[in-house]
Amino acid sequence: MSGPVLPTRTFGHSSCHHGELLQGVFRDSERRLCRGLVTLPVFGPGVNAEFLPEPDTSPESLRVEPDTKTKAAAAAVLACAECARHARSAPCGGRIRLTSTVPLGVGMGSSTSDVIAVVRAVAAGFGVSLPWHTIAAIAVRAEGASDPLMLEDSALLFAQREGRVLERFGRGLPRMVVVGCLTGGGSTVDTLRLPSCGQREEDVRLFQRLRGLLRRAVAESDVELLGRVSTESARHNQRVLPKPELEILERIAGRVGAVGVQVAHSGNVAGLLFDPDSPGVRTRLRECVRALDHHGIPFSRLFRTYPVPRGGQPVWTPTSPTRSAVRA
Repeated sequence: MSGPVLPTRTFGHSSCHHGELLQGVFRDSERRLCRGLVTLPVFGPGVNAEFLPEPDTSPESLRVEPDTKTKAAAAAVLACAECARHARSAPCGGRIRLTSTVPLGVGMGSSTSDVIAVVRAVAAGFGVSLPWHTIAAIAVRAEGASDPLMLEDSALLFAQREGRVLERFGRGLPRMVVVGCLTGGGSTVDTLRLPSCGQREEDVRLFQRLRGLLRRAVAESDVELLGRVSTESARHNQRVLPKPELEILERIAGRVGAVGVQVAHSGNVAGLLFDPDSPGVRTRLRECVRALDHHGIPFSRLFRTYPVPRGGQPVWTPTSPTRSAVRA
């Protein structure tokens, strides 16, 4: 083995997501049933990890700040061992500091964001680049399930309890503008305590149909079809994590011309989906925020799912938590 890792600070980052567009039970390539999901990425909020290696110490001595980040700490120990193996170096401990702007416990993947940022920081410290499936395996071992935040290149169906891709849809999601909000008063949800979404044959057929429609929506960049898939998935999830506000959100969507709604299937964040190229979108975004306020549903953020060309004129500011994001 080579010498110990030098005590140089290294960094890792992870973005988060805004709940799911589709979540349920699906068949894999071998026809086995497994849980899977398609997340809605959101850029802006995220987690930064700073790693300071300490040579001649054991990975088990790693210290993570804040010390409440127990899943990230478990991932750090696993990552140190894995990175040392890849680097053919002696494993070591160290200190890791996390800073996050991801809301906790509302279904935006805060735990997975912590874990991925930590793994990336540790990998940088060892001078290695871990493949996505190794990061996913560490995340599943550390937290019991993982969102696909280590994969940002295309839309995909991901088996969150197994850390594997069930299907890549070949390209990114259709362009959308999302008006985010909080259901359930923004209370936190323990993801791993939620009941299963069910494995009845009728449920499996439903999810298979939605999977096919989502595949078509991505292939054809059809945001309206994607909105229908997301809305139907949100309705089905009422059996797992009921959201009393869902009916109101659907009524608002119909009134302001949104293409559908999406929810965190294991949290309380939700969103109304808009086609950015539809006529009068600025006005309808403002109407949507006002309607949420009228019904007492907290508005959380306004964001787009795609970059604005340099020099372009965005009609919103991405991931802003304040109503100043909605401008004429």
